[in-house]
Amino acid sequence: MISRLGSVLAALILVFTTGPAQAATGEPVPTVMAALGDSISTGFNACGLYISCSARSWSTGDNPQVASHYVRLSKMSGTLQKHNLNFAAPGSTSADLLGQVRKAVEAKADYVTILVGAQDACTRTEQAMTPVKTYRQRMDTALAELRAGLPAVRVFIASIPDLRRLWKVGKARALARTFWTVGHICQSMLAKPASTKRADVQRRDRVRERVMAYNHEAAEACAAFGSACHTDGGAVFSFAFTLDHLSGWDYFHPNTNGQRILAKLTFEHGFTWSDPR
Repeated sequence: MISRLGSVLAALILVFTTGPAQAATGEPVPTVMAALGDSISTGFNACGLYISCSARSWSTGDNPQVASHYVRLSKMSGTLQKHNLNFAAPGSTSADLLGQVRKAVEAKADYVTILVGAQDACTRTEQAMTPVKTYRQRMDTALAELRAGLPAVRVFIASIPDLRRLWKVGKARALARTFWTVGHICQSMLAKPASTKRADVQRRDRVRERVMAYNHEAAEACAAFGSACHTDGGAVFSFAFTLDHLSGWDYFHPNTNGQRILAKLTFEHGFTWSDPR
């Protein structure tokens, strides 16, 4: 009987001590967050013709339909109210990341999301794509600047979407092909969208490989940053998106539904946050 009672007490102690210990492993909810990167993070074309719609950004948007990182974290604590800063800009490449980092440092952000690299691959020609080594150097430099200015910052890096899948889901849609061609959108991948010639197939494969290389280097840079940096583990790149997730204005950027999926995938693969309530 005594032995059984001792076992029960031990089990109860384990239950009561494990709960708080697990909660303590979560990150405290940030007070200021900032989005860095390109047009995807600005919500470009998610609510209107060729305009940024930051309210529908997967990262810092406040539109309830998207349920961004900002909305989810604000619901946890309320500490982020009106402290959702978006320094991303349409057309940005990895070359612009350092300047955006400096804005985040000046704003004293304690949580930063980064999604950059699509425009490094989406160039007029395949030859104009950013070299992988250059992309990595820029990422390392930006992260070093971020750590130097904000030692306690937490960083989340989202993977670049699969650009070849973009071509695959849109190539049969005449309107999509027209937008891509007339708008000169991501010609390294989307030029001659109806072509099945070997040269065009191989070009698309090489652009996809470049995006995969960028994602690998970003993940390696994040790992070097340490436990304060998380990635989505390639979840965004691997997601099998459809035309239903793309803006009808250009068949390139995520629409509201696409931004919602981005928010869900990245948040689920990001930090474990401690709900202070």
